[in-house]
Amino acid sequence: MNPCRVLRVAGLGLLIALAGCDSRRIEKLEEGLSTEGDVRAQFGEPEVVHDEPGGARTLEYPRQPEGQVNYMITIGADGRMSALRQVLKAADFAKVTPGLTQAQVRRLLGRPARVAGYALKEQEVWDWRFLDGTNSKVFSVSFDAAGKVVETATTDEVRVAR
Repeated sequence: MNPCRVLRVAGLGLLIALAGCDSRRIEKLEEGLSTEGDVRAQFGEPEVVHDEPGGARTLEYPRQPEGQVNYMITIGADGRMSALRQVLKAADFAKVTPGLTQAQVRRLLGRPARVAGYALKEQEVWDWRFLDGTNSKVFSVSFDAAGKVVETATTDEVRVAR
């Protein structure tokens, strides 16, 4: 078998395994009952912890660059999980509008899969991989030199075999 094909098949298997692991982790958590300790026991240390009004905190668990989801898990002021959201979906992409800062976009969608700079355009583009049904897609956000959103786009994901 072609070595590149073996790697692609192995990579696909890893993605399926990761998706299955997340499903099992999520099944063990219950809104209103699970504690921050329970969340960390299932998901590990968050990449970022966002402080929320009223003493709540949101734990960011990105699955980029190879995954196609990012989770935001909110812990209420009482220490219990109040929400577990997968944020790479159309409703959240619609919140990304011109003028938002890079920090605001990161807060909405979590860590991107890829960041690329374009010196001649004086822009930086962030990409998130996601699933639209069974189709692999990429949501891209272009930022100007001041770090503000200028445009967004959704395209089919094209993976190049190595």
